[in-house]
Amino acid sequence: MAQVPQTFFDALAVRTWCGLALEALGRAREEIDAINVYPVADGDTGTNLYLTVESAAAAVDAVFVGHEAGSEGSAPSLADAVRAMAHGALIGARGNSGTILAQLLRGMAQVLAADGDTAHADATGLRLALRHAADSARQAVAHPVEGTVLTVASAAADAAGGAEGDCGAVVRAAYEGARAALAATPHQLAVLERAGVVDAGGRGLVTVLAALVETFTGETPTVTRAHTRVVVDSPGDCAPAPDGGPAFEVIYLLDAEDAAVARLRERLDSLGDSLVVVGGDGLWNVHVHVDDAGAAVEAGVEAGRPHRIRITHFGVGDVHTTGARPPRERVQRAVVAVVPGPGLAGLYTEAGATTVLARPGEPPASGELVEAVRRAHAREVVLLPNDADLRHTAAAAAEQARTEGIRVALIPTRSAVQGIAALAVHEPERRFDEDVVSMTSAAGATRYAEVAVAERQSWTMAGICQAGDVLGLIDGDVAVIGADVTATAETVLDRMLAAGGELVTLVLGDDAPDDIAPHLEARVRESYLAVDTVVYRGGRQGALLLIGVE
Repeated sequence: MAQVPQTFFDALAVRTWCGLALEALGRAREEIDAINVYPVADGDTGTNLYLTVESAAAAVDAVFVGHEAGSEGSAPSLADAVRAMAHGALIGARGNSGTILAQLLRGMAQVLAADGDTAHADATGLRLALRHAADSARQAVAHPVEGTVLTVASAAADAAGGAEGDCGAVVRAAYEGARAALAATPHQLAVLERAGVVDAGGRGLVTVLAALVETFTGETPTVTRAHTRVVVDSPGDCAPAPDGGPAFEVIYLLDAEDAAVARLRERLDSLGDSLVVVGGDGLWNVHVHVDDAGAAVEAGVEAGRPHRIRITHFGVGDVHTTGARPPRERVQRAVVAVVPGPGLAGLYTEAGATTVLARPGEPPASGELVEAVRRAHAREVVLLPNDADLRHTAAAAAEQARTEGIRVALIPTRSAVQGIAALAVHEPERRFDEDVVSMTSAAGATRYAEVAVAERQSWTMAGICQAGDVLGLIDGDVAVIGADVTATAETVLDRMLAAGGELVTLVLGDDAPDDIAPHLEARVRESYLAVDTVVYRGGRQGALLLIGVE
């Protein structure tokens, strides 16, 4: 779509750039995935870059919405916008290239937000931002390799540094410099030359810079389609990673101090390769390829608090180092579910579902749900959002998956306990429509509740609550305000069972009292005949307790 050219780099330009970059990566995703041969030929660089930018764009949009709804004005400052962009990219970064892109955006933000009162940046500021971005990204990689996205970023910064004129001239120069460097990457990395492709991460960065040119000029540069060569290799050419590299990719966010992260870098560097640690100010994104995934996570625990942990097994024979991947037969049907804690993720996985972990305050984006649907590799998919607030996000993901030829049914589950009920009656062997109807019926027949602690004073359906009060929510509305967790949970359970029930499901969070499950089980056993109770450990799931009554 046509854009109004930007003279200066301000908050609106940041928002426009993120939106255009997301659209461009969406169009180029499959092409970039297809040429992904380094550092591991796992065919997901385009998807990882898309998810990273999607998270950045969502964070910027949230800042704009917050300002429009508040009293501070109609638009955020440049500092607010670039910090949101960098933070969104950091928490949503995927894969090696996505993690490096997050650091590139953070490097830009550090320069552009240095003076928080500045409404916009000029050409000089943009040159400095691109230079700092390239340098900080290179420093974040344990062992920089030429012929990668780092080379392309440095070339963009070099070209921008020598450009004269306004912001439009600077970003044009950066784009042209990056494009030239990308074309040269096969001559710098033998694995690229053998495959007949350019670097996938570098190709993604050129796409992002093309969106920046469009932001400032209103014109869309033509990004030359990357050359791909599909090669059918002999079985001996298959490997989990180039040169028999590590078997696992481990990514997690980490809350830790700088000194602890310095020690972590040394520890992870001794465990594997492709180490990238980006971030700062107490929050980091850690990416590494290792053979011992458990040791990589334990190193994070020693350094601080790791969360949003993602471990991917490359799998011997799953990928070819030339970029061509052997076809994998699709299964007929799969279930994809959003779950609030690692304990429930294990439960859902044991039941055969593909899971997406939703951390408290960090709901998954639609692109993350689409990727989970793709990862399920099925012709038919049942999608369980397990959260009323994810209804629109899940609907958008389902629509996107349908355009790719996947039959998707969205069951509007509003709690993980409704998802458990739906999964319990799931039968892949029956007709798709019948299975969906049965799962929907089971979810709809399950009332849900949660017990949580109020974070602030607010008005509720049950009256005014204060910070620290225990809240009992039934079907999404506050029904009980109490002072004791166990007593509040018992009151909630009694109200739910007053209308009848056959099965009570309790999902305990990490911070729930130790005696709450035995107490509630005894209450059900003594007061409600013929009602069974099952208890699960949900882990760190936000709520102290989830309750389902079927």
